[in-house]
Amino acid sequence: MKFKPHNYQMYNINRILSDPFLALWLDMGLGKTVITLTAINDLKYNRFEVNKVLVIAPKKVAQGTWTNEAKKWDHLQLLRFSIVLGSQTKRIKALNTPADVYIINRENIPWLVDYYRNSWPFDMVVIDESSSFKNHQSKRFKSLKGIRPHIKRQVQLTGTPSPNGLLDIWAQIYLLDGGYRLGKTIGGFRERYFEPDQRNRDRVFSYAPKDGADNRIHSLIGDIVVSMKAEDYIELPAVTYNSVPVVLDDKARRAYEKLEKEMLLEVDETEITAASAAVLGNKLLQLCNGAVYDEDRNIAEIHNNKIESFLELIEALNGSPALVFYNFQHDKSRIQKALEKSNLRIRELKTPQDELDWNNKQIDVLLAHPASAGYGLNLQQGGNHIIWFGLNWNLELYQQANARLARQGQKEKVFIHRLTVQSGMDENVEDALKGKASTQESLLSALKARIEKVKEGA
Repeated sequence: MKFKPHNYQMYNINRILSDPFLALWLDMGLGKTVITLTAINDLKYNRFEVNKVLVIAPKKVAQGTWTNEAKKWDHLQLLRFSIVLGSQTKRIKALNTPADVYIINRENIPWLVDYYRNSWPFDMVVIDESSSFKNHQSKRFKSLKGIRPHIKRQVQLTGTPSPNGLLDIWAQIYLLDGGYRLGKTIGGFRERYFEPDQRNRDRVFSYAPKDGADNRIHSLIGDIVVSMKAEDYIELPAVTYNSVPVVLDDKARRAYEKLEKEMLLEVDETEITAASAAVLGNKLLQLCNGAVYDEDRNIAEIHNNKIESFLELIEALNGSPALVFYNFQHDKSRIQKALEKSNLRIRELKTPQDELDWNNKQIDVLLAHPASAGYGLNLQQGGNHIIWFGLNWNLELYQQANARLARQGQKEKVFIHRLTVQSGMDENVEDALKGKASTQESLLSALKARIEKVKEGA
């Protein structure tokens, strides 16, 4: 197929060619992969400015997204790829296979840096979904930070650079410029542009930008960041959000309220921490979904009300394929069991073949976890219905997962159905995602409100 770039795509290609260090903060569906591959092809075969290119990507994206994209376009047929995945033996073999572009998952970056040490062979590095490098304390960040002086060109790609606030961008920008624009340390960056927000006597849980900080930060990084929103450049399919209320029956409601009360009263409001809030919040979301893990990771089933609502929704779709996102592993197993007697073709998204079969309309219900299916996968040809069996607090994963269907090339209106237990923790998560509030702030506020309500009724 012949590639005819849009004007905005040509602009970004030229920026990669002219700027050795660049972040493309392009919204979902704008074609970040083909833009980058086109620039790599030019730098390699026309300008002779790069020899070996490393692409760092989420594992499922590394498995097939980049190579599949290259196969689509006539002008990219010269590019040779090597996928650096699997056992250490397989990874070493892939690294020693002649290629132009080597693709590795982000978890193996510390191993890769240690493997090459001072003989780093990649003159260009592409970080796909650079927001996964936002944690300055992570091993992957520290490894790339150490090797950064050996990298002559770097491109960062993401549609969500700061899913939980502006603090997330420091590490990403540091990998581009070594601290030139936002400072050499996260502490200094925080001190200059932020002030404590959520805190207790001993610890600060979150920071809020000082007045005008966002404008100052954006002005500092404007020369190495291109930011574009999809709605400004392409006509995206219409999206309808459908909140499906799940009403617990009397027996399920009593069981839910009993367990919720016991768990909430174990945590005193004044002593609640981010760690305990995360554990408690997850337990309450499991309860909404109908089952919880006990201390030995055994599954205790509480109710089937959400499963029943799910089956009704599947029936109402009348044969239309559904991409179903689950939150916990026991959700997946219970959904699979509930669908056993149906004549539907059920599949769990694991391999590039699953992606291909879905897009070829060979799957009726495709089960996926948002953490493993949220990036890079093009699923828009297989259907236009998403079902969230259970939501989670992560705004970035939520947006990225929805963009698997709501993206360029989708022919139908997209429906995003959210199964929401009434008066349960589900409602708090749904409200937080609508308001785009920070995970921690929303979680702590929701739990404190629920603790107060339980105490009043105790």
